[in-house]
Amino acid sequence: MSKIIGEGTQPLICTPLVGRNQEIVLAELANVLEKKPDIIEWRADFFEAIANTDEVVALANTIKEIAGDLTIIFTIRSIREGGQTIPLSDSEAMELNAAICTNTSVEYVDCELSNLPEHFQQLCKVARENSTKIIASFHNFNCTPSKESLEERFTQAEEYGADVAKVAVMPKTLEDVLTLLSATLEAKNKLKIPVISMSMGELGAVTRLFGGVFGSTVSFAVGQSSSAPGQVPIEDLNTVFHIVKKSMGM
Repeated sequence: MSKIIGEGTQPLICTPLVGRNQEIVLAELANVLEKKPDIIEWRADFFEAIANTDEVVALANTIKEIAGDLTIIFTIRSIREGGQTIPLSDSEAMELNAAICTNTSVEYVDCELSNLPEHFQQLCKVARENSTKIIASFHNFNCTPSKESLEERFTQAEEYGADVAKVAVMPKTLEDVLTLLSATLEAKNKLKIPVISMSMGELGAVTRLFGGVFGSTVSFAVGQSSSAPGQVPIEDLNTVFHIVKKSMGM
């Protein structure tokens, strides 16, 4: 049975697929499955045929079929939030997200809060009609906004009707890392939906290891290839999670 974000006593481990074509994506998938993650994220912005909806839907279905009970997240990360350059407008990317909800059994679709509110809420409507869940995400690869600003992003995700709120930011100091963890704990205590958070890069790597203590429900790990700076190998995450669970009695 697919794992649901926010359930369980420790963060779920998610590994990305970032292949340029079907052959590479499926080879990555085979490699990653051996490492037994909880979730697989297909970063479709890396996929060269992203403009071909039928091809994207078909590959999403193939990934889900091969992955079986493993939970799948479908993500088109925009260039403004750290993704690849793609030949789709924001509205076309939203149409592709909707097609994934309608024509596949992928469990989660990631949608950035920087999209137009009406587009976001329309996608949430389509998702609900098809039993797909929406992860509302915010990324800042340049800095860490204030704690208040981060809390606003978490709250905005819930207000928009998303099922999960995700925030990823870049620290310049260890104080920035504390800001992210503090905002995460605040969101965990206030929101009715699960939260995912991370501070990126080497400074922020500690949040990928111990973010679950502060309320983050997913940690993104290196399966075969990394999709963001600071991701930790899945084997290391498993070791740390086991130690944290044992030592904190979680």
